[in-house]
Amino acid sequence: MIENLSINLRHSAAFVSFEEIIAHAQQSIRHIDSLNAGTGPGNNFLGWLSLPDDILPQIDKIEKTARHLQSISDTTVVIGIGGSYLGARAVVEGISHSFSQLLKTKHHDVIFAGQNICEDYMADLLEILDERNYSIAVISKSGVTTEPAIAFRIIRNHLEKKIGKSAAAKRIIAITDSKRGALRPLAEINGYETFVIPDNIGGRYSVLTPVGLLPIALSGIDIRTLVKGAKSMEEITRNNKNATTNPSLLYASARNLILQSGRPIEIQVGFTPKLHYFSEWWKQLYGESEGKEGKGIFPASVDMTTDLHSLGQYIQDGQRILFETFISVKNPEKKVTIPLEKDDSDQLNYLAGQRLSEVNQNAEAATMLAHYDGKVPIITVNIPSLDEYYMGQLIYFFEMACAISGYILDVNPFDQPGVEAYKKNMFALLNKPGFEEAGKKIRERL
Repeated sequence: MIENLSINLRHSAAFVSFEEIIAHAQQSIRHIDSLNAGTGPGNNFLGWLSLPDDILPQIDKIEKTARHLQSISDTTVVIGIGGSYLGARAVVEGISHSFSQLLKTKHHDVIFAGQNICEDYMADLLEILDERNYSIAVISKSGVTTEPAIAFRIIRNHLEKKIGKSAAAKRIIAITDSKRGALRPLAEINGYETFVIPDNIGGRYSVLTPVGLLPIALSGIDIRTLVKGAKSMEEITRNNKNATTNPSLLYASARNLILQSGRPIEIQVGFTPKLHYFSEWWKQLYGESEGKEGKGIFPASVDMTTDLHSLGQYIQDGQRILFETFISVKNPEKKVTIPLEKDDSDQLNYLAGQRLSEVNQNAEAATMLAHYDGKVPIITVNIPSLDEYYMGQLIYFFEMACAISGYILDVNPFDQPGVEAYKKNMFALLNKPGFEEAGKKIRERL
């Protein structure tokens, strides 16, 4: 019997009782109904709900394209930002070898670009690409988002100079809108292979579309099992109106009750560095979905045990304005045992023979108890292992919970109006045509 993701609310009980959470969850079942009926805010962006089934007809083409790029190149540069970047990187970093680019065995490297406009980062990347036989996967619905558009122009130019324009065109994959945007005609004119970003799926919910699945497949990860895991969580959450057995419903209710108790900051905690970029994806998912109209929980993250020696002090003894969500991974993929040393000069022989995971799991339990005693509410999300199946479960679990939580807060969890504010200022300062007058006013303010 396959174990599933589960949620533990024991270490929230001193702050919000389980009975309160269940009552709140029962009241929130109506939000699941709104999602399934398409009657809530943002109902034109609900395509992610059925993605685990809807994406299946495209899996063959995605895998075929990945195998082709792997056969003609040793590296693919994936260009994208926000949801066009974080979901793919979360899965790639979560499942791949921790030092994949240093492995001597043959594999295909996936490098990310377009998530910043740092000149040194781009210069360093181009130095690497000078020595690589590479392809490009560019991801953008509009084709004009500044960061990836600049990166694509620079890297495409580099590839065309290196191998010629016609040869480069065979190594460029465009994942974009079906009809609109600047990238679509560019792809058609140059003959790039393309995949479509569905109109009814926003960027931060797009990891199970070609946006995420192509880069993940390029990394050698089994995307079929990833989707299978997501499907299993859809079956557990999407139509489950039992407040005690729907983990997404319980999580959404618990975190909102904790918010109401005066704790507006949620910290996601992982005890493996492989979860670092999953937390980055989670921060975008919840930050963009909930942070509007003066509402929302601020999403942050820590990497343990590393951050126990920095932010751990604040979590333990600082202002009581935060709560934590632990992602607890039961079984590591590999095995390392602590050796016995005759002289015991480092005084670690009491741990000799133990697996490193035993020490890590005890550190996790000790941290949880210490923080709980320090009056920090804790929600625990348990997964048996960090692999494709359970990564798929995690993705769908958090997406469903985020949608429910947004509706609980009475906001549209599928738009992001605040993202446009910095863009208008930046365009004005860069003298983009049509923004000249705004640029003058902004410079006066600066």
